[in-house]
Amino acid sequence: MAGGIVAEMLAAAMNANCGGRDHGAIYVERAVLYWFKELFGLPVSSSGLLVSGTSMANLIAMTVARNACAAGQMRLNGVSEYPRQLVAYASTEIHECVIKAMEILGIGARYLRKIPTDDQFRMDLQALHDSIVDDRNSGLEPFCIVGTAGTVNTGTIDDLDGLANLSTAEKIWFHVDGAFGGLCVLSEALRPRLKGIDRADSIAFDFHKWMHVPYDAGCVLVRHGDLHRSAFSMRPPYLGELPRGLAGGAYWPCDFGPELSRGFRALKIWFAIKQHGTRRFGQLIAQNCVQARYLAEQIGREPELELLAPVSLNIVCFRYRTAGFDDAALDDLNAKVVQDLHESGIAAPSTTQVRGRLAVRVNITNHRCRRADFDILLSAVLAAGRRRAGCADRWPRNSGLR
Repeated sequence: MAGGIVAEMLAAAMNANCGGRDHGAIYVERAVLYWFKELFGLPVSSSGLLVSGTSMANLIAMTVARNACAAGQMRLNGVSEYPRQLVAYASTEIHECVIKAMEILGIGARYLRKIPTDDQFRMDLQALHDSIVDDRNSGLEPFCIVGTAGTVNTGTIDDLDGLANLSTAEKIWFHVDGAFGGLCVLSEALRPRLKGIDRADSIAFDFHKWMHVPYDAGCVLVRHGDLHRSAFSMRPPYLGELPRGLAGGAYWPCDFGPELSRGFRALKIWFAIKQHGTRRFGQLIAQNCVQARYLAEQIGREPELELLAPVSLNIVCFRYRTAGFDDAALDDLNAKVVQDLHESGIAAPSTTQVRGRLAVRVNITNHRCRRADFDILLSAVLAAGRRRAGCADRWPRNSGLR
């Protein structure tokens, strides 16, 4: 957006290092963090940090969760001297960055329990509870439950309130990966879907998705600001505090994350909110979700198309199908259909796996999308599918699209 371009130009001209010190750019970041702590229902005492994206935000949050287990000794002694093996939990639909976080933290990917999902692709709470009990009986220590607000494959929102109840009962850190779905908090219509997110110990989300802020712009919020700070703060003499001047300003961003050198990310976010307002962003987010339901309805009217997952938010997963093709052949056919669409310039869906089947994945985040765009997309999918399946003689015919 134009405001983001202007903000980036100004930020580049200022060339501020937002790792620390007491200067104007730091206060802009604090303002943005305050707004979103309030929107998510977190207390004033909570903390936060603007980061490159949710991958870094998840890593920071899970670092705080890990360190909270050892009463401040994890930074000194590391995980190798901790008496019990730590274990985390997430659904099978979790983003790969959570797996990477487990590796980077020295816990290991094998100790991320991938909990099965229900027919709506939400984490199965009973299976989660059973896994926690089994691990504790085996002498392991559960330390973090990662719920998802908008899974990357299907856009599903886990039962966040149920996860909050379970984490409270089991005394386990509750983190929410809300990479894009977390911003449903901006929509009055969608906010109830996030019930329970205000009870999370930490939340990760992106501004560069549904708010269209130029890359990169992510955020982590942590309910327990003291635990967040104790996981990262390190003040050698050259970063000493003073009551006044540039060395003042209480806690600095470098006290809440691994980076000392940080760009001025907050200005483009501040511009976006001041230019458009959170209500307008919420309306456009809701509009994309309505468009996703429209697309799913059109798929349901066409016998040659098959919806592969329920539509939860703005993601639609489907495939082209034709008689005489088994699942493996349909996977290959649909992969080629997507490549044809890319090369034609008509549309740019991605592919994913849903219950072992290759899906054409449409993630609707563009505020300029219109219903006619989805009609064009499906017409192109049908044309490419028929051509690839050797059914070109059946084209054109009435597709039933509106």
